[in-house]
Amino acid sequence: MKILLLKFRNIGDVLLTTPLISNLKNKYPEAQIDFSLNYGTESMLTLNSNLNTIISYDRDLIKSLSILKRIWREIQFFISFRKEKYDIVVNLTKGDRGNLIALLSNAPITIGYKTNNWILRNAISHEIPKQNLRHTIDTNLDPLKLLNIPVRDKKVEIFWTKNDEKKINRELANIESFIHIHPVSSWLFKCISDIIMAQIIDYCEVILGIKVVITASSDRFEVNKVDNILKYCKSSPINLSGQLSLKQTAALNKKAKLFIGVDTSIMHISASNNVPVLAFFGPSGAFHWGPWDNALMESGYTQRNGLQIMGIHRVFSESRACQPCGQDGCNGSKVSDCLMNLNTTLIISQIKDMLSE
Repeated sequence: MKILLLKFRNIGDVLLTTPLISNLKNKYPEAQIDFSLNYGTESMLTLNSNLNTIISYDRDLIKSLSILKRIWREIQFFISFRKEKYDIVVNLTKGDRGNLIALLSNAPITIGYKTNNWILRNAISHEIPKQNLRHTIDTNLDPLKLLNIPVRDKKVEIFWTKNDEKKINRELANIESFIHIHPVSSWLFKCISDIIMAQIIDYCEVILGIKVVITASSDRFEVNKVDNILKYCKSSPINLSGQLSLKQTAALNKKAKLFIGVDTSIMHISASNNVPVLAFFGPSGAFHWGPWDNALMESGYTQRNGLQIMGIHRVFSESRACQPCGQDGCNGSKVSDCLMNLNTTLIISQIKDMLSE
């Protein structure tokens, strides 16, 4: 049995496919499961013993080539899957690239979303139903239903190396307890006010007396965003922004008492580590993207907005009629008004409740 899974999206999207991988491996323990994804998202799946091969699609590299070289590289990429003679191909992304791979693979079972592209009208033999208001975890597990495979669990998993662990142990050598805060998303419209984030950090450090460790990617925008937050802080949290890989950030997070942040891949990593998450949501819907409690089988995010709880995790959101809008900020501003004036007193009460639990 040879199975190919396809997910050409972002980091967090790839991480949320891991329950599908483990359930397939449980059903077909001898199967070879390969996974194709966008370059830069591999760390969500590397070291996962349920996978055989991870195949990257380097979109930026291909776009940098001349027209003829680009076409030739694309053809090579698509055709490479045919020689593997897969039995099942699952495309978890809405789009033509995955469906074209499914078609060219000549696999007897192809699962995915059908498109209006007439060339690919026969690419999919089993159609994944619409997501509607279901969580992404459940959507990613739809292929199991189509294959009549029972869902054993919905556990999200990430793995890192001993060297990653050693680096984090060095960084935290003198810290017994801490709160992990990842305050920035690469999408500005998902970020809360810098002033409010600084107040949260100060509350944790000064009032609670718990050390705060801040992380962010090495992107200059994210590092600058953290620097600006720190200008408003009266306390002195540990700032590791731009210094850790995704694997190292995951290893650090595993040791935290609590995670506080916005809707990012790091939020999902924290949930996969079973570290309680307090996440701020604005334009995105918790019913699709809320942090998933690994111990549960049903989503706790049944409302469109407002405070919601799923197991050990909480999503903090205002209750505006326009939420979630799915837009990149109000009126294209890249800033979401619903995240700029959050009630700090209510946020603090949630932090207290979560730490007491």
